[in-house]
Amino acid sequence: MSASDLPTKEANVLKGHEGAVLAARFNADGNYCLSCGKDRTIRLWNPHRGIHIKTYKSHGREVRDVHVTPDNSKLISCGGDRQVFYWDVSTGRVIRKFRGHESEVNAVKFNEYSSVAVSAGYDQSLRSWDCRSHSTEPIQIIDTFADSVMSVCLTKTEIIAGSVDGTVRTFDIRVGREISDNLGQPVNCISLSNDGNCILASCLDSTLRLLDRTMGELLQEYKGHTCRSFKLDCCLTNTDAHITGGSEDGYIYFWDLVDATVVSRFRAHASVVTSVSYHPKDSCMVTASVDSTIRVWKT
Repeated sequence: MSASDLPTKEANVLKGHEGAVLAARFNADGNYCLSCGKDRTIRLWNPHRGIHIKTYKSHGREVRDVHVTPDNSKLISCGGDRQVFYWDVSTGRVIRKFRGHESEVNAVKFNEYSSVAVSAGYDQSLRSWDCRSHSTEPIQIIDTFADSVMSVCLTKTEIIAGSVDGTVRTFDIRVGREISDNLGQPVNCISLSNDGNCILASCLDSTLRLLDRTMGELLQEYKGHTCRSFKLDCCLTNTDAHITGGSEDGYIYFWDLVDATVVSRFRAHASVVTSVSYHPKDSCMVTASVDSTIRVWKT
């Protein structure tokens, strides 16, 4: 994929949130996206047609993250009210409220079977929740971090998390082993490459770092954007050829994966770009911002 094939043209603007949008995420097939924000709501959209479908309201504070199951039937969300909500997508009903975090919850993800959700908290812990049982207690607590846990990714056998304590930690669920890679800078977002071999970490020194997942070796660093005080998403494009991320000045950046050059940058929003989500198959991306909009980008 050449840089000219990257999604840099605005296709739609999704409006409806009041205040900052903190996350926007495509669903598994890329036909829909979800957003959440300061206005305590989660919104479901058809980004390709620019249509708002549904609003989910139940959180008492801002909603910081949201994730949907591959079959689009259930949602999980978290935020400033210290709770993790498990929703029925079609009815908009909260099936369960998971409580246990002692402070704000920054991120949440389903495992691949949608049977367990894992949340990352300001209380320096990860908590796992059984979505199939009626219990609202965590089935696992990992509290080896020295500061707020900002981001979490799941593989079939591992929980991977990034923390303000400067580490990316990998927990092998089968054997109970923990591996810690210290990046020396506060980590505010992590994501996995599509081939599963690499971890991309956004750090608060305005640098994205690419790590080899098995060895923890630092493969590359990406710079040019500003990330010092906000949680900003980063991810790889669906071909793993480019890295993309937002900047506090409203710009989106694309870097070449291998040589780390900036191949494209453009003003996407009027304010901080909090979230980027790349389409699973097409050259398409959604971005969210403190400016209260979500924007859809295509080639």
